[in-house]
Amino acid sequence: MMKDLMRKLETEARSEGGRRVTRVRVRLGALSHFTAEHFREHFADAARGTIADGAAVDAEVETDPTDAHADGVVLESIELEL
Repeated sequence: MMKDLMRKLETEARSEGGRRVTRVRVRLGALSHFTAEHFREHFADAARGTIADGAAVDAEVETDPTDAHADGVVLESIELEL
């Protein structure tokens, strides 16, 4: 999951002419087994040495287990350094 997210961040950043991802906003599904802090730890590990290394992470944990994305992570937005 984290490798896919890193690829997506890389693709989005490059398509917008970004040199670096500075902030990421995600929604964590109620069934994703992530807390916000746990996700930040995994993100920091996966981002090390990538365009997203050091990016701030805003993570919101959803509570609806019937939501279509309840078992996943939804990338809401990214902020870039151009």
